[in-house]
Amino acid sequence: MEIKKVAVIGAGIMGSQIAMQAANHGFPVVCYDISREMTDKAKAFADGWFEKRVKKQKMTAEEAKRSRENLSFTDDLKEAGSRTDLVIEAVSDLVSVKKSALMSMDAVTPEHTIYASNSSYIVSSRFADAVKDPSKVINLHFFNPALVMKIVEVVKGPHVSEETFRTVYEFARQIGKTPVTVEKEIYGFVVNRIFSALTREACYLVDQGVASIEDIDTAVKGALGHSMGPLETLDMTGIDLEYNVYMEKFRTSGALEDRPAACLTERYARGEFGRKTGKGFYDYTGKQEEK
Repeated sequence: MEIKKVAVIGAGIMGSQIAMQAANHGFPVVCYDISREMTDKAKAFADGWFEKRVKKQKMTAEEAKRSRENLSFTDDLKEAGSRTDLVIEAVSDLVSVKKSALMSMDAVTPEHTIYASNSSYIVSSRFADAVKDPSKVINLHFFNPALVMKIVEVVKGPHVSEETFRTVYEFARQIGKTPVTVEKEIYGFVVNRIFSALTREACYLVDQGVASIEDIDTAVKGALGHSMGPLETLDMTGIDLEYNVYMEKFRTSGALEDRPAACLTERYARGEFGRKTGKGFYDYTGKQEEK
């Protein structure tokens, strides 16, 4: 199946950057969100990003113009779904939210449309029944920042047709990514299962007062060769995302060990989600992030 038009559901950081990545590689993309405020913010970010790329001579003015013309933002569901071949879902990592988003989009898209979920942890078989043809629902997991990180995970769920898998895998290659095949469904896929083991231990060390936040990150970077420490990474990806991931797993399993760590819960309650709010494990107040 040939992908000619792409729609992205969710105009947050991940959704908008996924849309921009596809637009940069020649695909007409519409980024949809129910919130006009979110689409306006995403549009402003895209405009600023392209302008900076030209100023830094990382894109020519003509390249930026072509990419920007491929990209549109809307809060009109029908406009987003019309003639769309691939929908990429980038909403909150909650099964109920994903089902609602896919069900709404499925009502306005062509029958052949494929649905790719950017879920960080949740396997697509848990929400595939939200659309008429579950064989067209698959996990396509990007990493933050989506405009930079090369790896994407493509998951072969038991319900996923071979055509859906092949089409999505090839699309990932076409937009400049390196797809990794996950042969069977498992919570968290490959990368986040490994990452979660690291961050859970880092949070445990914080809660127990074993070492400072700074020293934990310094130790991991210096001894394990990581470019960022686990707590720095949580600030970048979003403490709210990590908290909600743990809470969704806890609601499903009921196991006490699946609850989020105290240091995550405390920061979530205070609205300290990391870089996007100016404070998380670290204080970013007054610091200008490079876009």
